[in-house]
Amino acid sequence: MFEMIQAGGWLMIPIILSSVIALAIVGERFWSLQRERIIPKNLVAQIWQWYKTDKLDTQHIQALRASSPLGRVLAAGLMNRFHPREIMKESIEETGRQVVLELERYLNMLGTIASITPLLGLLGTVIGMIKVFAAITTQGVGNPSVLAGGISEALITTAAGLVVAIPSLMFYRFFRRRVDELVLKMEEEALKIVDVMHGDREQEGRAGAAA
Repeated sequence: MFEMIQAGGWLMIPIILSSVIALAIVGERFWSLQRERIIPKNLVAQIWQWYKTDKLDTQHIQALRASSPLGRVLAAGLMNRFHPREIMKESIEETGRQVVLELERYLNMLGTIASITPLLGLLGTVIGMIKVFAAITTQGVGNPSVLAGGISEALITTAAGLVVAIPSLMFYRFFRRRVDELVLKMEEEALKIVDVMHGDREQEGRAGAAA
């Protein structure tokens, strides 16, 4: 393995570093984007129980904000639950944009690695072929070992770049899709809270008017 890396030339260094960074990002995103960590089950039902039992105070909201990304979004809306529906939705949307940026953390870097590693491999190919033609110019075609060095450098860097780029691109698209699904689900849960709070309040208002 070391001999192959050495034969690939100095361009193998950034390709290997890119592979290490990509692997670290993939592991971190798999851990961070677990559905249970982002959208805990029965969170809206728990909030509804707090609300019905008059336990929805600042302490509970602060604990909710620290519990998960969804909890952070819902807490922003609950802090404005006594304001009109539009203000409550605006606070949820503003916090939601910040949460989305956190969910997309490192994905641009992963996409960049998927884009540049084939180019690094192509650059290695060009450099290797330049060495081949330089060897032909100076020594002719009578020394196969000299030609083989440039050709092997060209092929190894190309292969290494593709080996890093292909899985990086696959995981980049996979995580982008997961983020989109999580964001959509968080929007649904946030709208439930808005409807619960203001729907319940409107019903109370209508009951009071009828009385």
